[in-house]
Amino acid sequence: MPQLSQQILQLFSQPAAREQLTHILHGIEKESLRTTPNANLAQTPHPIELGATLTHPSITTDYSEALLEFITPVYEQVEDALEHLRQLHCYTYKHMGNEMLWVNSMPCILEGDAMIPVAQYGDSNVGTMKSVYREGLASRYNKAMQTIAGIHYNFSLPEGFWQLLQQERGDQGSLQAFQSRGYFRLIRNFRRYSWLLVYLFGASPALSKSFLEGRPHDLEQLDGDTLYLPWATSLRMSDLGYQSDAQASLNICFNGLDTYLQTLRQAISTPYEPYQQIGVRDDEGNYLQLNTNLLQIENEYYSNIRPKRVTQSGEKPICALAARGVEYIEVRCLDLDPFEPLGISAEQSHFLDSFLLFCALADSPHIDEEECLELDRNYNRVVNEGRRPGLELQRQGESIALSDWANRLMTQIGGAAKLLDTANDTQRYSNSLPAQNAKIADPSLTPSAKVLDALKNNQQSFIDFGTQIAQKHHSSFSACKLCETKANELKQLARQSLEEKAQIEQADSVDFETYLEQYFAQT
Repeated sequence: MPQLSQQILQLFSQPAAREQLTHILHGIEKESLRTTPNANLAQTPHPIELGATLTHPSITTDYSEALLEFITPVYEQVEDALEHLRQLHCYTYKHMGNEMLWVNSMPCILEGDAMIPVAQYGDSNVGTMKSVYREGLASRYNKAMQTIAGIHYNFSLPEGFWQLLQQERGDQGSLQAFQSRGYFRLIRNFRRYSWLLVYLFGASPALSKSFLEGRPHDLEQLDGDTLYLPWATSLRMSDLGYQSDAQASLNICFNGLDTYLQTLRQAISTPYEPYQQIGVRDDEGNYLQLNTNLLQIENEYYSNIRPKRVTQSGEKPICALAARGVEYIEVRCLDLDPFEPLGISAEQSHFLDSFLLFCALADSPHIDEEECLELDRNYNRVVNEGRRPGLELQRQGESIALSDWANRLMTQIGGAAKLLDTANDTQRYSNSLPAQNAKIADPSLTPSAKVLDALKNNQQSFIDFGTQIAQKHHSSFSACKLCETKANELKQLARQSLEEKAQIEQADSVDFETYLEQYFAQT
């Protein structure tokens, strides 16, 4: 069982090292579908008052024109990121009319692929590429899968943290390489233990049958419209969600940056027969997808965590990582919590910080093929039946009760929480632990159990449940007050984004086909 070593605990007992733990950076990305008052997917275009989705730094769309995405700046204090997210909600609700933001990760009422509008980003080459990529997702998978929403939690440890750790470990190489190795150490441990996050925070055990649109499934029927699994935590992360045969064939390696880039490059450059049959364009010359490879671009690979680096204009993500190393990680396995107006709470964020710091500091050997298969089985088991009484997982080939393993992990995560408490002169990190320990002792306290309890006790369908809470959040956010300065700032950002979009469209100097050739020629 990986532990925080005495050397690590001693290092962070020193003031200079503790100081670095006050400079952890956080950013939150939150997706939510726009719906009608009756919980149908909105067919209206992105509200012009919110600005241009291509260029707005904080309010954009993901796959669908109806799938809003809020992006906070990075902050040292997660409370500041959550406050920024709240302000974006307040501002957006004032420009949505009677539409609502859907509170669940699994979508509202869908009426077939034809009624799921693909996001539009204007006529520029970069905007066209974003829309064609999304058309490719529709051609390769289905549109319904792309309406699933979630929380992405961005986490970055300061450069000084890596410098101190490098000195403590006597590493004589470049700081950039050491930092990238450190983030991949975090990622490997995250892969080992992310089942715990799915158990604690999964909130999608049920869905509307309209999501499956006649596809085969193994779900049980709760009522005329609601399908579910009795012990599931996150159907969003199951094979009903971001999965495909092509994705299942990928073998992306997380043991280091070089192997990660190598395997990802191979995936975005290897033709795939079923996608070749679709073709790049239709008979009228309209683009159906960006290319016919296993992945069109890096972002098509659906992982529950990603190593990231801020890209320059027009730069491919793998080129940015290769040139400048890993800058932060993006956690992607978090469901929207329907009971939280923002979809995520401060308590959850403080626990995530403790969990991720533990993953960064604990020993993290490379993952071989056998362990990789074991990790995937553990993860899928918790996704589909994480609350089943007596559920066992596999650890290095041996069976272990989920609750026993979770309790042992919580002890180690508690050590990381104490480091953060001491550095930040607070108790909020340690205070985030009791609620999680309680969920391990009593699965009925998990969000997934609470969702099913609400459906059963109130005799509500999944859609009725989501609508009721969405209406409550709608009333709250519509009534919230933004100070005049913040309201004017968001109005100005919207105006600027529209102007920047127009400038980008006017500045294009090559046709779209040439633009794509130049983009994919990057190495």
